[in-house]
Amino acid sequence: MSLSNIYFILVRPQIGENIGSVARAIKNFNIKYLRIVNPKCSWPSQKALATSVGAKDILNSAKIYDSVEKSIGDLDLIFASSSRIRKVNKKVISVVNLKKEIKKGKKIGILFGSESSGLTNNEISCADYLVKIPSNKKFSSLNLSHSAIIFCFELFKHFSRDKFQFKSAYKSSIASKSEVNKFLNFIIKALDKKGFLQPNHKRQSMIRNINNIFHRLNLSEQEIRILLGIFSTLNEFNKKSWIDKRISLFINLKDKYDKKTSFKAQSW
Repeated sequence: MSLSNIYFILVRPQIGENIGSVARAIKNFNIKYLRIVNPKCSWPSQKALATSVGAKDILNSAKIYDSVEKSIGDLDLIFASSSRIRKVNKKVISVVNLKKEIKKGKKIGILFGSESSGLTNNEISCADYLVKIPSNKKFSSLNLSHSAIIFCFELFKHFSRDKFQFKSAYKSSIASKSEVNKFLNFIIKALDKKGFLQPNHKRQSMIRNINNIFHRLNLSEQEIRILLGIFSTLNEFNKKSWIDKRISLFINLKDKYDKKTSFKAQSW
């Protein structure tokens, strides 16, 4: 049993863009078969092709039927999507539990109704199960393609053998504790010079807090180098700023002295 046994069936879809979006959704999750029953929009639809983006092959291979009965004739197990609980004798399940009802080796059809009214009770009568998507009870009607993609995701999780573990493409290794400690020693020495770690009886507590901050961040080697560069640049900037202030002060004092001596010479 695999995703190749899954068939999405749109009954009386009204908007070409929604059909295209469903085609895109099912291809996103490696489902290949789309069937359409009595489309209300013109077909083939250029709007559907436009919104399908890279899933034009799904639309081009989609089969058109004039009844629900014909669209499910070669299938074994049918699930009907519905936002409402119907007064029909059908088992109602959550889409989350869809996988529990899937039978091995069976061809499965998923029915979706029109955008405005959903599936009729007659259309639902062909299904084995009614499937609801848990949502806001006061506003439970989803867009057609949104409903479809939720079904796709649940089916994809069920049939996929992958463990869905994703690795970052970031290549720099996590910095060793030794590298982090060297960086922290650099910071603490700089802070000591600036008199930041005062008063003295709070110094150890402040250092401990600084250590806690940087050790829990899992910084990479590259990030340590960047931070070292930033703090070094700021330190150099502060040194230059201090020198510039002293030069400016000297120039101001010299100007005042020159003016004072010039005034005395004129008075003499």
